[in-house]
Amino acid sequence: MCGIVGISAENNVAAEIYDALLMLQHRGQDAAGISVCDQEDKLSKRKSMGYVRDVFQQRHMEKLIGNYGIGHVRYPTAGGNGKEFAQPMYVNSPYGISLAHNGNLTNAKQLSNELFHAEMRHLQTDSDSEVLLNIFAHELAKQREIYPDAKNIFKAVSKTHIRCDGAYAVIALITGHGLIAFRDNNGIRPLSIGIRKGKTRDEYVVASEDALFSSLGFSKLRDVDPGEAVFIDKNGQFFSQQCADNPQKRPCIFEYVYFSRPDSKIDEISVYKARMRMGAKLAEQINKTKPDHDIDVVIPIPDSSTIAAHQLAVSLNIPYREGFVKNRYIGRTFIMPYQEERKKSVRRKLNILEEEFHGKNVLLVDDSIVRGTTSKKIIEMARDAGAKKVYFASAAPPIKYQNLYGIDMPATSELIASNKTNSEVAEDISADWLIYQSLEDLIEAAKEGNPDILEFETSIFTGVYITPLIENYLEDLENTRKDELKIQREKSKASG
Repeated sequence: MCGIVGISAENNVAAEIYDALLMLQHRGQDAAGISVCDQEDKLSKRKSMGYVRDVFQQRHMEKLIGNYGIGHVRYPTAGGNGKEFAQPMYVNSPYGISLAHNGNLTNAKQLSNELFHAEMRHLQTDSDSEVLLNIFAHELAKQREIYPDAKNIFKAVSKTHIRCDGAYAVIALITGHGLIAFRDNNGIRPLSIGIRKGKTRDEYVVASEDALFSSLGFSKLRDVDPGEAVFIDKNGQFFSQQCADNPQKRPCIFEYVYFSRPDSKIDEISVYKARMRMGAKLAEQINKTKPDHDIDVVIPIPDSSTIAAHQLAVSLNIPYREGFVKNRYIGRTFIMPYQEERKKSVRRKLNILEEEFHGKNVLLVDDSIVRGTTSKKIIEMARDAGAKKVYFASAAPPIKYQNLYGIDMPATSELIASNKTNSEVAEDISADWLIYQSLEDLIEAAKEGNPDILEFETSIFTGVYITPLIENYLEDLENTRKDELKIQREKSKASG
Protein backbone atom coordinates (compact mmCIF):
# COMPACT_ATOMS: atom_id res chain seq x y z
CA MET A 1 0.00 0.00 0.00
CA CYS A 2 1.54 3.29 -1.08
CA GLY A 3 0.53 6.94 -1.17
CA ILE A 4 0.68 8.98 -4.37
CA VAL A 5 0.04 12.63 -5.20
CA GLY A 6 0.35 14.93 -8.20
CA ILE A 7 -0.13 18.71 -8.30
CA SER A 8 -0.38 21.12 -11.24
CA ALA A 9 -0.34 24.80 -10.30
CA GLU A 10 0.78 28.26 -11.41
CA ASN A 11 3.75 28.35 -9.04
CA ASN A 12 6.29 25.98 -7.51
CA VAL A 13 4.56 22.83 -6.18
CA ALA A 14 7.34 20.98 -4.32
CA ALA A 15 6.45 22.33 -0.87
CA GLU A 16 2.80 21.37 -1.31
CA ILE A 17 3.73 17.89 -2.53
CA TYR A 18 5.92 17.54 0.56
CA ASP A 19 2.99 18.55 2.80
CA ALA A 20 0.73 16.11 0.95
CA LEU A 21 3.20 13.26 1.46
CA LEU A 22 3.29 14.00 5.20
CA MET A 23 -0.48 13.51 5.21
CA LEU A 24 -0.08 10.25 3.27
CA GLN A 25 2.76 8.92 5.44
CA HIS A 26 0.46 6.32 7.00
CA ARG A 27 0.32 4.61 3.60
CA GLY A 28 4.07 3.96 3.41
CA GLN A 29 7.09 4.31 5.66
CA ASP A 30 9.82 2.66 3.59
CA ALA A 31 10.80 5.41 1.13
CA ALA A 32 9.66 8.73 -0.30
CA GLY A 33 10.24 10.73 -3.46
CA ILE A 34 9.28 13.85 -5.41
CA SER A 35 9.73 14.74 -9.10
CA VAL A 36 8.82 18.19 -10.48
CA CYS A 37 9.05 19.89 -13.87
CA ASP A 38 9.21 23.60 -14.71
CA GLN A 39 8.03 25.56 -17.74
CA GLU A 40 11.48 25.24 -19.30
CA ASP A 41 10.95 21.46 -19.25
CA LYS A 42 13.67 20.90 -16.67
CA LEU A 43 13.04 17.88 -14.43
CA SER A 44 14.18 17.91 -10.78
CA LYS A 45 13.87 14.96 -8.44
CA ARG A 46 14.77 13.59 -5.04
CA LYS A 47 14.02 10.18 -3.51
CA SER A 48 15.50 7.98 -0.82
CA MET A 49 14.76 5.48 1.92
CA GLY A 50 13.00 6.67 5.04
CA TYR A 51 10.21 8.90 6.28
CA VAL A 52 9.23 12.02 4.37
CA ARG A 53 10.71 14.32 7.01
CA ASP A 54 14.07 12.50 6.75
CA VAL A 55 14.26 12.22 2.96
CA PHE A 56 13.69 15.93 2.28
CA GLN A 57 15.88 18.56 3.94
CA GLN A 58 15.83 22.27 3.14
CA ARG A 59 18.74 21.90 0.72
CA HIS A 60 16.79 19.30 -1.25
CA MET A 61 13.59 21.34 -1.38
CA GLU A 62 15.43 24.39 -2.72
CA LYS A 63 16.44 22.38 -5.80
CA LEU A 64 12.95 21.04 -6.53
CA ILE A 65 11.65 23.74 -8.83
CA GLY A 66 8.59 23.21 -11.00
CA ASN A 67 4.90 24.07 -11.34
CA TYR A 68 3.77 20.46 -11.82
CA GLY A 69 5.03 17.33 -10.14
CA ILE A 70 4.34 14.06 -8.37
CA GLY A 71 5.20 12.44 -5.04
CA HIS A 72 5.21 8.95 -3.54
CA VAL A 73 5.53 7.23 -0.17
CA ARG A 74 6.40 3.56 -0.45
CA TYR A 75 5.22 0.53 1.40
CA PRO A 76 6.90 -2.47 -0.29
CA THR A 77 4.53 -5.02 -1.83
CA ALA A 78 6.27 -6.36 -4.95
CA GLY A 79 10.01 -6.24 -5.44
CA GLY A 80 12.65 -5.73 -2.79
CA ASN A 81 13.85 -3.04 -0.44
CA GLY A 82 16.47 -0.44 -1.27
CA LYS A 83 16.84 3.00 -2.77
CA GLU A 84 16.45 1.63 -6.30
CA PHE A 85 12.86 0.68 -5.44
CA ALA A 86 11.94 4.17 -4.21
CA GLN A 87 9.53 6.09 -6.41
CA PRO A 88 8.82 8.00 -8.58
CA MET A 89 10.56 5.70 -11.06
CA TYR A 90 11.93 7.20 -14.26
CA VAL A 91 12.41 6.08 -17.85
CA ASN A 92 14.13 8.28 -20.42
CA SER A 93 12.19 7.26 -23.53
CA PRO A 94 9.82 8.64 -24.67
CA TYR A 95 9.97 12.24 -23.40
CA GLY A 96 11.16 11.29 -19.92
CA ILE A 97 8.41 9.77 -17.79
CA SER A 98 8.34 9.63 -13.98
CA LEU A 99 5.72 7.36 -12.40
CA ALA A 100 4.23 6.84 -8.93
CA HIS A 101 2.17 3.69 -8.43
CA ASN A 102 -0.08 2.34 -5.69
CA GLY A 103 -1.15 -1.28 -6.12
CA ASN A 104 0.28 -4.50 -7.49
CA LEU A 105 0.38 -6.13 -10.93
CA THR A 106 -0.40 -9.84 -10.91
CA ASN A 107 1.16 -10.49 -14.34
CA ALA A 108 4.33 -8.47 -13.80
CA LYS A 109 6.67 -11.41 -14.45
CA GLN A 110 5.03 -12.18 -17.79
CA LEU A 111 5.11 -8.50 -18.79
CA SER A 112 8.76 -8.24 -17.77
CA ASN A 113 9.62 -11.05 -20.18
CA GLU A 114 7.66 -9.36 -22.95
CA LEU A 115 9.42 -6.06 -22.33
CA PHE A 116 12.85 -7.66 -22.58
CA HIS A 117 12.35 -10.10 -25.44
CA ALA A 118 9.77 -8.38 -27.64
CA GLU A 119 10.23 -4.71 -26.85
CA MET A 120 13.93 -4.62 -25.98
CA ARG A 121 13.47 -2.70 -22.73
CA HIS A 122 15.86 -3.44 -19.88
CA LEU A 123 14.50 -3.35 -16.32
CA GLN A 124 16.80 -2.49 -13.43
CA THR A 125 14.65 -4.00 -10.65
CA ASP A 126 12.02 -6.68 -10.15
CA SER A 127 9.49 -4.01 -9.16
CA ASP A 128 6.05 -4.27 -10.74
CA SER A 129 5.98 -0.45 -10.74
CA GLU A 130 8.94 -0.38 -13.10
CA VAL A 131 7.14 -2.89 -15.30
CA LEU A 132 4.03 -0.70 -15.35
CA LEU A 133 6.13 2.38 -16.16
CA ASN A 134 7.80 0.66 -19.11
CA ILE A 135 4.53 -0.75 -20.45
CA PHE A 136 2.98 2.71 -20.46
CA ALA A 137 6.14 4.26 -21.91
CA HIS A 138 6.29 1.68 -24.70
CA GLU A 139 2.64 2.20 -25.60
CA LEU A 140 3.11 5.98 -25.64
CA ALA A 141 6.22 5.67 -27.82
CA LYS A 142 4.19 3.66 -30.34
CA GLN A 143 2.09 6.80 -30.94
CA ARG A 144 5.17 8.30 -32.65
CA GLU A 145 4.27 11.88 -31.81
CA ILE A 146 6.90 14.47 -30.96
CA TYR A 147 4.25 16.54 -29.20
CA PRO A 148 1.64 14.08 -27.85
CA ASP A 149 -1.81 15.41 -27.06
CA ALA A 150 -4.47 14.06 -24.69
CA LYS A 151 -5.78 11.72 -27.40
CA ASN A 152 -2.36 10.07 -27.82
CA ILE A 153 -1.86 9.74 -24.08
CA PHE A 154 -5.31 8.26 -23.51
CA LYS A 155 -4.68 5.70 -26.25
CA ALA A 156 -1.49 4.62 -24.47
CA VAL A 157 -3.46 4.23 -21.22
CA SER A 158 -6.06 2.10 -23.04
CA LYS A 159 -3.32 -0.21 -24.30
CA THR A 160 -1.82 -0.34 -20.80
CA HIS A 161 -5.19 -1.42 -19.38
CA ILE A 162 -5.36 -4.26 -21.90
CA ARG A 163 -1.92 -5.57 -20.96
CA CYS A 164 -1.86 -5.10 -17.17
CA ASP A 165 -3.73 -7.23 -14.64
CA GLY A 166 -4.13 -6.42 -10.97
CA ALA A 167 -4.51 -3.14 -9.10
CA TYR A 168 -2.98 0.19 -10.01
CA ALA A 169 -3.64 3.79 -9.21
CA VAL A 170 -1.03 5.77 -11.14
CA ILE A 171 0.14 9.36 -11.41
CA ALA A 172 2.88 10.02 -13.97
CA LEU A 173 4.79 13.12 -14.99
CA ILE A 174 5.56 13.37 -18.71
CA THR A 175 8.45 15.82 -18.92
CA GLY A 176 7.50 18.93 -20.84
CA HIS A 177 3.88 17.83 -21.30
CA GLY A 178 2.04 17.44 -17.97
CA LEU A 179 0.51 14.94 -15.55
CA ILE A 180 -1.42 11.77 -16.39
CA ALA A 181 -3.38 9.85 -13.74
CA PHE A 182 -5.32 6.63 -14.21
CA ARG A 183 -6.92 3.84 -12.25
CA ASP A 184 -7.37 0.13 -13.02
CA ASN A 185 -10.70 -0.95 -14.47
CA ASN A 186 -11.92 -2.29 -11.10
CA GLY A 187 -10.95 0.82 -9.15
CA ILE A 188 -9.35 -1.34 -6.46
CA ARG A 189 -6.96 1.31 -5.21
CA PRO A 190 -8.27 4.84 -4.51
CA LEU A 191 -7.59 8.03 -6.47
CA SER A 192 -9.30 11.43 -6.09
CA ILE A 193 -9.15 14.83 -7.85
CA GLY A 194 -9.16 18.24 -6.18
CA ILE A 195 -9.43 21.73 -7.68
CA ARG A 196 -8.76 25.33 -6.61
CA LYS A 197 -8.80 28.70 -8.32
CA GLY A 198 -5.46 30.21 -9.26
CA LYS A 199 -4.95 33.78 -10.46
CA THR A 200 -5.05 32.85 -14.14
CA ARG A 201 -6.26 29.24 -14.25
CA ASP A 202 -7.59 26.32 -12.27
CA GLU A 203 -5.06 24.28 -10.29
CA TYR A 204 -5.39 20.55 -9.66
CA VAL A 205 -4.34 17.86 -7.23
CA VAL A 206 -4.72 14.09 -7.70
CA ALA A 207 -4.02 11.86 -4.70
CA SER A 208 -4.67 8.54 -3.00
CA GLU A 209 -6.85 10.22 -0.38
CA ASP A 210 -8.85 13.43 -0.37
CA ALA A 211 -8.19 14.22 3.31
CA LEU A 212 -5.19 16.31 2.29
CA PHE A 213 -7.14 18.54 -0.11
CA SER A 214 -8.62 21.09 2.28
CA SER A 215 -5.37 21.80 4.10
CA LEU A 216 -3.78 22.68 0.75
CA GLY A 217 -6.72 24.86 -0.26
CA PHE A 218 -8.30 22.43 -2.73
CA SER A 219 -11.93 21.34 -2.94
CA LYS A 220 -12.74 17.82 -3.98
CA LEU A 221 -13.83 17.64 -7.61
CA ARG A 222 -14.55 13.90 -7.73
CA ASP A 223 -12.93 10.46 -7.69
CA VAL A 224 -11.15 9.11 -10.73
CA ASP A 225 -13.48 6.44 -12.11
CA PRO A 226 -12.29 2.86 -12.60
CA GLY A 227 -10.54 2.65 -15.97
CA GLU A 228 -10.57 6.43 -16.39
CA ALA A 229 -7.55 8.56 -17.24
CA VAL A 230 -7.09 12.25 -16.40
CA PHE A 231 -4.52 14.42 -18.19
CA ILE A 232 -3.51 17.89 -16.98
CA ASP A 233 -1.17 19.51 -19.49
CA LYS A 234 1.74 21.76 -18.54
CA ASN A 235 -0.47 24.82 -18.93
CA GLY A 236 -3.16 23.47 -16.62
CA GLN A 237 -5.76 22.34 -19.15
CA PHE A 238 -7.79 19.41 -17.84
CA PHE A 239 -8.82 16.40 -19.96
CA SER A 240 -10.43 13.10 -19.02
CA GLN A 241 -11.55 9.96 -20.81
CA GLN A 242 -12.75 6.46 -20.01
CA CYS A 243 -9.98 4.19 -21.30
CA ALA A 244 -11.11 0.68 -20.27
CA ASP A 245 -13.69 -1.77 -21.57
CA ASN A 246 -16.39 -2.77 -19.07
CA PRO A 247 -15.07 -0.89 -16.01
CA GLN A 248 -16.61 -1.80 -12.66
CA LYS A 249 -16.25 -0.09 -9.29
CA ARG A 250 -14.88 -2.67 -6.84
CA PRO A 251 -12.87 -0.76 -4.21
CA CYS A 252 -10.74 -2.64 -1.69
CA ILE A 253 -12.79 -2.92 1.49
CA PHE A 254 -9.66 -2.96 3.66
CA GLU A 255 -9.18 0.74 2.85
CA TYR A 256 -12.18 1.43 5.09
CA VAL A 257 -11.08 -0.99 7.82
CA TYR A 258 -7.45 0.01 8.22
CA PHE A 259 -5.44 1.87 5.63
CA SER A 260 -7.20 5.14 4.94
CA ARG A 261 -7.38 8.17 7.19
CA PRO A 262 -10.75 8.54 8.93
CA ASP A 263 -11.16 12.03 7.44
CA SER A 264 -10.97 10.66 3.89
CA LYS A 265 -13.78 9.71 1.56
CA ILE A 266 -12.98 6.74 -0.66
CA ASP A 267 -15.35 6.50 -3.63
CA GLU A 268 -17.68 8.86 -1.78
CA ILE A 269 -17.82 6.64 1.30
CA SER A 270 -16.76 8.40 4.50
CA VAL A 271 -14.13 6.23 6.19
CA TYR A 272 -15.14 7.73 9.54
CA LYS A 273 -18.81 6.87 9.15
CA ALA A 274 -18.04 3.41 7.76
CA ARG A 275 -15.98 2.66 10.87
CA MET A 276 -18.79 3.93 13.10
CA ARG A 277 -21.16 1.52 11.37
CA MET A 278 -18.64 -1.30 11.84
CA GLY A 279 -18.70 -0.63 15.58
CA ALA A 280 -22.49 -0.56 15.69
CA LYS A 281 -22.72 -3.86 13.84
CA LEU A 282 -20.17 -5.46 16.16
CA ALA A 283 -22.33 -4.36 19.10
CA GLU A 284 -25.38 -5.97 17.48
CA GLN A 285 -23.45 -9.19 17.07
CA ILE A 286 -22.28 -9.18 20.69
CA ASN A 287 -25.85 -8.66 21.88
CA LYS A 288 -26.97 -11.62 19.76
CA THR A 289 -24.17 -14.05 20.58
CA LYS A 290 -23.24 -12.88 24.10
CA PRO A 291 -26.44 -11.38 25.52
CA ASP A 292 -25.31 -12.10 29.08
CA HIS A 293 -21.83 -10.61 28.62
CA ASP A 294 -20.12 -9.08 31.63
CA ILE A 295 -18.01 -6.44 29.83
CA ASP A 296 -17.06 -3.60 32.16
CA VAL A 297 -15.19 -1.39 29.72
CA VAL A 298 -14.42 -1.09 25.98
CA ILE A 299 -10.84 -0.15 25.09
CA PRO A 300 -9.53 0.40 21.55
CA ILE A 301 -6.13 -0.61 20.26
CA PRO A 302 -5.12 2.72 18.73
CA ASP A 303 -5.51 4.23 16.21
CA SER A 304 -7.52 2.71 13.37
CA SER A 305 -9.96 0.94 15.71
CA THR A 306 -10.86 3.89 17.95
CA ILE A 307 -13.90 5.00 15.95
CA ALA A 308 -15.42 1.51 15.76
CA ALA A 309 -14.65 0.91 19.45
CA HIS A 310 -16.29 4.14 20.55
CA GLN A 311 -19.49 3.43 18.60
CA LEU A 312 -19.51 -0.16 19.90
CA ALA A 313 -19.34 1.15 23.48
CA VAL A 314 -22.12 3.67 22.83
CA SER A 315 -24.31 0.97 21.29
CA LEU A 316 -23.72 -1.41 24.21
CA ASN A 317 -24.08 1.43 26.76
CA ILE A 318 -20.74 0.46 28.30
CA PRO A 319 -17.98 2.90 29.32
CA TYR A 320 -15.37 3.64 26.65
CA ARG A 321 -11.84 4.25 27.84
CA GLU A 322 -8.52 4.78 26.13
CA GLY A 323 -6.29 2.41 28.05
CA PHE A 324 -3.26 2.63 25.79
CA VAL A 325 -0.97 5.58 25.15
CA LYS A 326 0.56 5.36 21.70
CA ASN A 327 4.10 6.42 20.83
CA ARG A 328 3.51 8.40 17.63
CA TYR A 329 7.10 7.93 16.49
CA ILE A 330 6.86 4.15 16.04
CA GLY A 331 5.66 3.01 12.62
CA ARG A 332 2.53 0.96 11.92
CA THR A 333 3.35 -2.61 12.97
CA PHE A 334 1.22 -4.09 10.20
CA ILE A 335 3.62 -2.83 7.53
CA MET A 336 6.88 -3.69 9.26
CA PRO A 337 8.73 -6.24 7.14
CA TYR A 338 9.68 -8.93 9.68
CA GLN A 339 8.01 -10.74 12.56
CA GLU A 340 10.79 -9.96 15.06
CA GLU A 341 10.49 -6.23 14.33
CA ARG A 342 6.73 -6.41 14.83
CA LYS A 343 7.08 -8.27 18.16
CA LYS A 344 9.61 -5.79 19.54
CA SER A 345 7.65 -2.75 18.39
CA VAL A 346 4.38 -3.61 20.16
CA ARG A 347 5.58 -2.77 23.68
CA ARG A 348 7.62 0.17 22.40
CA LYS A 349 4.59 1.51 20.59
CA LEU A 350 1.98 1.19 23.37
CA ASN A 351 2.13 2.11 27.03
CA ILE A 352 -0.69 0.90 29.23
CA LEU A 353 -2.81 2.83 31.74
CA GLU A 354 -3.16 0.17 34.46
CA GLU A 355 -6.06 1.85 36.25
CA GLU A 356 -8.31 1.23 33.23
CA PHE A 357 -7.63 -2.54 33.39
CA HIS A 358 -7.17 -3.49 37.01
CA GLY A 359 -9.99 -5.70 38.29
CA LYS A 360 -12.13 -5.25 35.14
CA ASN A 361 -13.54 -7.42 32.38
CA VAL A 362 -12.13 -5.65 29.34
CA LEU A 363 -13.24 -5.77 25.71
CA LEU A 364 -10.32 -4.85 23.46
CA VAL A 365 -11.25 -3.72 19.95
CA ASP A 366 -8.89 -3.82 16.97
CA ASP A 367 -9.42 -3.15 13.27
CA SER A 368 -8.35 -6.69 12.31
CA ILE A 369 -6.21 -9.67 13.30
CA VAL A 370 -3.52 -10.64 10.81
CA ARG A 371 -0.72 -12.73 12.29
CA GLY A 372 -2.05 -12.45 15.84
CA THR A 373 1.34 -11.19 17.07
CA THR A 374 0.11 -7.76 18.15
CA SER A 375 -3.17 -9.11 19.56
CA LYS A 376 -1.44 -11.69 21.75
CA LYS A 377 1.09 -9.18 23.11
CA ILE A 378 -1.61 -6.63 23.92
CA ILE A 379 -3.79 -9.19 25.69
CA GLU A 380 -0.73 -10.19 27.71
CA MET A 381 -0.19 -6.52 28.62
CA ALA A 382 -3.84 -6.22 29.69
CA ARG A 383 -3.55 -9.25 31.97
CA ASP A 384 -0.28 -7.95 33.44
CA ALA A 385 -2.13 -4.71 34.22
CA GLY A 386 -4.64 -6.67 36.32
CA ALA A 387 -7.58 -7.30 33.97
CA LYS A 388 -9.85 -10.09 35.29
CA LYS A 389 -10.96 -11.17 31.83
CA VAL A 390 -9.87 -10.01 28.38
CA TYR A 391 -12.29 -10.25 25.47
CA PHE A 392 -11.35 -9.30 21.92
CA ALA A 393 -13.36 -7.89 19.00
CA SER A 394 -12.17 -7.48 15.42
CA ALA A 395 -13.85 -4.90 13.17
CA ALA A 396 -12.94 -7.10 10.19
CA PRO A 397 -13.75 -10.75 9.45
CA PRO A 398 -11.03 -13.44 9.77
CA ILE A 399 -8.19 -12.76 7.31
CA LYS A 400 -7.46 -16.09 5.64
CA TYR A 401 -5.94 -15.43 2.23
CA GLN A 402 -3.20 -13.57 0.39
CA ASN A 403 -3.82 -10.08 -0.88
CA LEU A 404 -2.72 -9.59 -4.49
CA TYR A 405 -3.61 -5.96 -4.92
CA GLY A 406 -1.10 -3.89 -3.01
CA ILE A 407 -1.32 -5.05 0.62
CA ASP A 408 1.72 -7.04 1.72
CA MET A 409 -0.17 -9.69 3.67
CA PRO A 410 1.96 -12.46 5.19
CA ALA A 411 2.17 -15.89 3.60
CA THR A 412 -1.10 -17.76 4.08
CA SER A 413 0.59 -20.13 6.52
CA GLU A 414 1.47 -17.09 8.70
CA LEU A 415 -2.11 -15.77 8.86
CA ILE A 416 -3.45 -16.88 12.22
CA ALA A 417 -7.01 -17.49 10.92
CA SER A 418 -5.98 -19.33 7.74
CA ASN A 419 -6.60 -22.82 9.12
CA LYS A 420 -8.12 -22.21 12.56
CA THR A 421 -11.62 -21.82 13.92
CA ASN A 422 -12.52 -18.63 15.77
CA SER A 423 -12.26 -20.42 19.11
CA GLU A 424 -8.80 -21.72 18.18
CA VAL A 425 -7.69 -18.20 17.28
CA ALA A 426 -9.05 -16.98 20.63
CA GLU A 427 -7.01 -19.65 22.40
CA ASP A 428 -3.88 -18.77 20.41
CA ILE A 429 -4.05 -15.09 21.31
CA SER A 430 -5.11 -15.92 24.91
CA ALA A 431 -8.48 -14.14 24.75
CA ASP A 432 -11.33 -15.29 26.99
CA TRP A 433 -13.53 -15.00 23.94
CA LEU A 434 -13.20 -13.50 20.49
CA ILE A 435 -15.75 -12.00 18.14
CA TYR A 436 -15.17 -11.16 14.48
CA GLN A 437 -17.23 -8.86 12.28
CA SER A 438 -19.15 -10.87 9.69
CA LEU A 439 -18.30 -10.19 6.06
CA GLU A 440 -21.95 -9.40 5.33
CA ASP A 441 -21.99 -6.75 8.07
CA LEU A 442 -18.67 -5.28 6.92
CA ILE A 443 -19.91 -4.93 3.35
CA GLU A 444 -23.16 -3.40 4.57
CA ALA A 445 -21.25 -0.93 6.76
CA ALA A 446 -19.24 0.29 3.80
CA LYS A 447 -21.96 0.10 1.16
CA GLU A 448 -24.36 2.23 3.18
CA GLY A 449 -22.12 5.19 2.33
CA ASN A 450 -22.50 4.64 -1.43
CA PRO A 451 -25.30 2.25 -2.48
CA ASP A 452 -24.16 2.55 -6.12
CA ILE A 453 -21.18 0.31 -5.35
CA LEU A 454 -22.42 -3.20 -6.03
CA GLU A 455 -19.28 -5.11 -5.08
CA PHE A 456 -16.12 -4.71 -3.02
CA GLU A 457 -12.74 -6.38 -3.36
CA THR A 458 -12.77 -8.79 -0.38
CA SER A 459 -10.29 -11.52 -1.40
CA ILE A 460 -8.37 -11.55 1.90
CA PHE A 461 -11.55 -12.84 3.53
CA THR A 462 -12.91 -15.04 0.74
CA GLY A 463 -9.98 -16.13 -1.43
CA VAL A 464 -11.96 -15.01 -4.50
CA TYR A 465 -9.82 -12.83 -6.80
CA ILE A 466 -11.45 -10.49 -9.29
CA THR A 467 -8.58 -10.31 -11.80
CA PRO A 468 -6.97 -13.06 -13.90
CA LEU A 469 -4.12 -15.02 -12.28
CA ILE A 470 -1.22 -16.57 -14.14
CA GLU A 471 -0.17 -20.12 -13.32
CA ASN A 472 1.71 -20.59 -10.02
CA TYR A 473 1.31 -16.91 -9.08
CA LEU A 474 -0.16 -17.62 -5.64
CA GLU A 475 2.49 -20.24 -4.91
CA ASP A 476 5.30 -17.86 -5.93
CA LEU A 477 3.80 -15.07 -3.84
CA GLU A 478 3.49 -17.38 -0.85
CA ASN A 479 7.22 -18.11 -1.01
CA THR A 480 8.09 -14.45 -1.49
CA ARG A 481 6.17 -13.36 1.60
CA LYS A 482 7.27 -15.95 4.15
CA ASP A 483 9.23 -14.19 6.89
CA GLU A 484 11.85 -16.93 7.12
CA LEU A 485 12.55 -16.71 3.38
CA LYS A 486 12.66 -12.91 3.51
CA ILE A 487 15.33 -13.11 6.22
CA GLN A 488 17.31 -15.70 4.26
CA ARG A 489 17.30 -13.43 1.19
CA GLU A 490 18.45 -10.44 3.23
CA LYS A 491 21.29 -12.46 4.80
CA SER A 492 22.31 -13.76 1.39
CA LYS A 493 22.31 -10.23 -0.03
CA ALA A 494 24.38 -8.93 2.90
CA SER A 495 26.99 -11.67 2.61
CA GLY A 496 27.19 -11.59 -1.18
